Amino acid sequence: MSRILVIEDERDLQQVLAYNLRKEGHEVLQALDGAEGLRAVRAYKPDLVLLDLMLPDLPGTEVCKALKADPSTGAIPVLMLTAKGEEIDRVLGFELGAEDYVVKPFSVRELLLRVQAILRRVQSAKSPQPKDVVTFGRLRIDPAAHRAWVDDQEIQLTAIEFRLLGLLYERRNRVQTRASLLEDVWGLQADTETRTVDTHVKRLREKLGAAEAYLETVRGVGYRFAASPDEVHS
Repeated sequence: MSRILVIEDERDLQQVLAYNLRKEGHEVLQALDGAEGLRAVRAYKPDLVLLDLMLPDLPGTEVCKALKADPSTGAIPVLMLTAKGEEIDRVLGFELGAEDYVVKPFSVRELLLRVQAILRRVQSAKSPQPKDVVTFGRLRIDPAAHRAWVDDQEIQLTAIEFRLLGLLYERRNRVQTRASLLEDVWGLQADTETRTVDTHVKRLREKLGAAEAYLETVRGVGYRFAASPDEVHS
């Protein structure tokens, strides 16, 4: 059983989410605004936070920023609940460290799948296998420390971005479809929304900067990490 905090000001939606999460066997905490949510996170240390971006007292992005900036809560995964017109807020949420998002109106089934996927990743990350630091041209990756550098300058990656980078590197020179990435990185089935993959790849490329050319787009198929840094032409 996992402890999940739902920060959502729409009472009807709050109750629907709480009911379905409890049916799955989770303990559910509830908050109707950002300030109450922050207090609940710090007091109860949930395993996952479902966070609405449109709250009555402060934006959900500010709540996410506060959680990720606090060492005692920074590792708690955040799943954002967003409206369709909030693309900028979603991108900002990813930059601040949110794990994933679902767009309103969403199906409860999709939400539960994403919750399960995040909780599985958190559980598997508790016993990571040690790996050596790898160097690929201008890029250096330390899997055990979850750190990466480009030209000796550390880049700040979210947990999902780091997992995506590591998987693409491990499968370099092999095309990864959006469906396979969605399943292997997010733990979701291919029949769910694939824009999540494209959004994260875009953000990852921006953060890689001088090393972005290592991550290639295969049009109509997916993405591929270069076989060798010497074969890449910026």
